[in-house]
Amino acid sequence: MSELKTVVCPYCGFGCRLLVDPRTMRVKPYKGEPNRGKLCPKGLHATEFVLSGDRLKRPLRREGARIRPISWGQAIDEIANRLLEIRELYGPDAVAFIASSKVSNEENYLLQKIARLFGTNNIDNCARLCHEASVHALKMAVGTGAQTNPYEDLERFGVILIWGYNPAETHPVVMDYISRAKKNGAKIIVVDVRETTSMAFADYGLVIKPGTDIALANAMMHVIIREELYDDEFIRTRTTGFSEIRMAVRKYTPEYAEKVTGIPGETIRKVAREFALAGSGAIMWGMGLTQHVSGVENVLAVIDLALLIGHIGERGGLYPMRGQNNVQGAAYMGALSEFLPGYVPLRDERFRKRVAKIWGVEDLPTERGLYLTELWEAIENGDVRALYIVGENPAVSEANFARVREALRKLDLLVVQDIFMTRTARYAHYILPASAFCEKDGSYMNSERRIQWSHKVCEPLGDSKPDWEILTMLGRALGLPGFDYASLEEITAEYFRLFPELEDRSVEELKTGEGIFLPRKRLHTWEFSTPDGKARLIAVERISPWEKPDSEYPFILTTVRLISHYNTGEMTLRSPSLVRFMGEPKVFMNTMDARKLGIDDGDWVEIETRRGRVRMRVKLGKVPPGVVAVPFHFKANRLTSEALNKAGTPEFKFSAAKVRKLRSGRPTPDTRR
Repeated sequence: MSELKTVVCPYCGFGCRLLVDPRTMRVKPYKGEPNRGKLCPKGLHATEFVLSGDRLKRPLRREGARIRPISWGQAIDEIANRLLEIRELYGPDAVAFIASSKVSNEENYLLQKIARLFGTNNIDNCARLCHEASVHALKMAVGTGAQTNPYEDLERFGVILIWGYNPAETHPVVMDYISRAKKNGAKIIVVDVRETTSMAFADYGLVIKPGTDIALANAMMHVIIREELYDDEFIRTRTTGFSEIRMAVRKYTPEYAEKVTGIPGETIRKVAREFALAGSGAIMWGMGLTQHVSGVENVLAVIDLALLIGHIGERGGLYPMRGQNNVQGAAYMGALSEFLPGYVPLRDERFRKRVAKIWGVEDLPTERGLYLTELWEAIENGDVRALYIVGENPAVSEANFARVREALRKLDLLVVQDIFMTRTARYAHYILPASAFCEKDGSYMNSERRIQWSHKVCEPLGDSKPDWEILTMLGRALGLPGFDYASLEEITAEYFRLFPELEDRSVEELKTGEGIFLPRKRLHTWEFSTPDGKARLIAVERISPWEKPDSEYPFILTTVRLISHYNTGEMTLRSPSLVRFMGEPKVFMNTMDARKLGIDDGDWVEIETRRGRVRMRVKLGKVPPGVVAVPFHFKANRLTSEALNKAGTPEFKFSAAKVRKLRSGRPTPDTRR
């Protein structure tokens, strides 16, 4: 009987560990932390896409309209020579790199190391599309841009406020923690723009108008301050900015907020009191808060709520729930254009010189690189000529993806390193076959900042290679120092050296234990990571969405997740078991709105915004009047707005739209597909 191997699930950011039988590739749940013997359907069938016949098996090069196999040596040499030519002609910032939320810490660390030694900070990852607004807000308010507490703390808090986030479908296993909290007496409050599955578990389910989160948060603070429910000692000793908050929220009465949000004023009062009087509590949020032009301010508003009550450290936590299995690790390893590893700013000379010394150079570039969402305009303008993408699919995942696809066509060099021929890979000049998660070793960091080791279960398929081996080959071919790694563990040990908290920890300890929290399990228990050790209460005002519904586009379009799907569908659509659960994607629509347009449940409709059109069947109910909700795993981003917030995240959650009934499922002549 073969020994079961422990791996980190390749799907969401909760970080479940799986036990995989190398002989049968069947999955069982790990009994320890963090999933405690629980798994969702995606985790249970996580190895199925690895066995797909669609896997890339050999390096490929585009020759005109055809794609032909080439050797690894030839592919790496040609790519390196082309990158060096472009740097010589246009400078290092004419090259950009996109890292992956699905590859290991070591592999993200190597890619950002390549970018910076090459001479550019044009390195970013899809955190820009989801929780970069959270990072910005958290760093401004408390000094550290990450989740503050472990999942286990949820069970002992008196209240859990879930905002713009649907854990029952996004992170199903975390619902076990939330359910335990409720059994222990916690009140569960859910705020969202539609009736979600998670609301079935809630004591209060608040369905708000899209784009009105700040008005609701400020109204709750208005009640808390007016009724003197805040923690006066905590505010005096551990925060600054209370007077500004007090003045800013005076006008946000529950009655005013009712007109803006649609939530009855008395309900706002009840929820504010429940949150303030619970004694301890967590705020959990997702992309329903961050993917707005007001994303940073939305997050600041809920942080203010927690700070007013002192729900931080032992008494509470801030939980920006991550969507992908290593999006937290990618960001922490420095795969962001404005930060070195550990979210350290590029201009922190002491840390930058420390990194440079470890890498064997004098210094590193200090100017912020391009955000992922800025790349496409830079390509259009000819400022970026080459793009190297590892494990991401921007031709589907980016807002207004028609523009992105046009930009990809303009590049002098596009390299895609992935396990499938994704929609993005179809535009590539070189396609490099990577190994899947269970075909290699590596460490991953989940949403609670727990670093876990994932063990190799089986050999790489065909001539595919682990991403770290490909990147090591590329670093050598580019002539960069420090790419003589003989094993993955050497890379792990190198990134350990960057963080004081890991200097005395060993790779072997990571392999055999239940993970290592970085920097520690619970943040801000005694002081905040700010220069004076105090948190900043930062007053925010309502910010209108970039578009507003009008007579031509009367609906608000928002995007949502589905439990059986994952991101752009490349993995889940190749899992036979998950495909059986799925059914076809449908647009969720209010019953009264549908009746006015003569639309019945199951009818085909065309949804249009100022950027494009898609067609879909209708599913009636669960959304308020004036709102349509589209699953984002398919063609939704043909419709979404690329308007950015100050963290560079697009406004996926709010677009002005119109809906019309189709006579059949066939597209109309003017419907772009």
